[in-house]
Amino acid sequence: MKKSVSVILSLIFFLWITPTIQASQASEKELKVFISVDMEGVCGVIHWEEVSRNGKDYDLFRKLMTEETNAAIEGALASGATEILVRDSHGSARNILPHLLHPEAELIRDWSGSPLSMMEGIDESFDAVLFIGYHARANTPNAILDHTMSGTLYNVTVNRKKMPEAGINALIAGHYGVPVVLVAGDQAVCSQTSELLGDVITVEVKQGIGEAAKMMSPSAACNLIKLKTEQALNRINDFKPYKLSPPYNMEVTFKDEERAENASWIPGAKRTGPTSVSFTHSQLMEVLKFFKFAR
Repeated sequence: MKKSVSVILSLIFFLWITPTIQASQASEKELKVFISVDMEGVCGVIHWEEVSRNGKDYDLFRKLMTEETNAAIEGALASGATEILVRDSHGSARNILPHLLHPEAELIRDWSGSPLSMMEGIDESFDAVLFIGYHARANTPNAILDHTMSGTLYNVTVNRKKMPEAGINALIAGHYGVPVVLVAGDQAVCSQTSELLGDVITVEVKQGIGEAAKMMSPSAACNLIKLKTEQALNRINDFKPYKLSPPYNMEVTFKDEERAENASWIPGAKRTGPTSVSFTHSQLMEVLKFFKFAR
């Protein structure tokens, strides 16, 4: 009889303690977040001079870029992030002010030459990707400082899908099995990434009106980025990595014929028009290598 009572009490204790242990294990699970930060999509930015190191207001806008980055970091921490890596992805890649960056994050500055480019540092260990300060692809109407990687490119497609930088970088994240959960920038890039990725949280901080734009205050943008980041990471299991089926065909259309001619000499590249060159491979990394040298 005593043995039966002991067994019953042990069973009750097991049933009582198991949920507590599971909850504790869940709360201790690491959450690694990768943040790629560009500048053209930062709230307040409207002119190329503002994102150029030679522009008289550049120091102001790199500070706003840093503040939006910190807002995303704060949102990630609020959702339980245990490790955060920030990739400065604009121009020189030396824009975010290190001394003002949130101390819980690490930062990658400057370019190493890797074909991962704006996604350098990403790998399979990360759980989610955030894009902050992003912009629309080249030749997008009512978009702010729209371009695709460089001012020399007119259009970039992968498997016939028109790609903004957010699309190319989402493919890189997907290559490592990591989903993009949030994109912050102007209305145009939010629309383009929603079209490509489907279920992704977007934060529209401004809306292009021809060469002008309507925008919220930078502080309101930061508050919204923090809130939406926390919301996105709290439902992280709802998002899927962005993938396309191989082989991967990238076609790059340049603004002038000379660049197309130069790119056509890359091994495996094929001239497809007066200013267009394509490259096809079963491995995404090989396509990214082509893109690095073509542009």
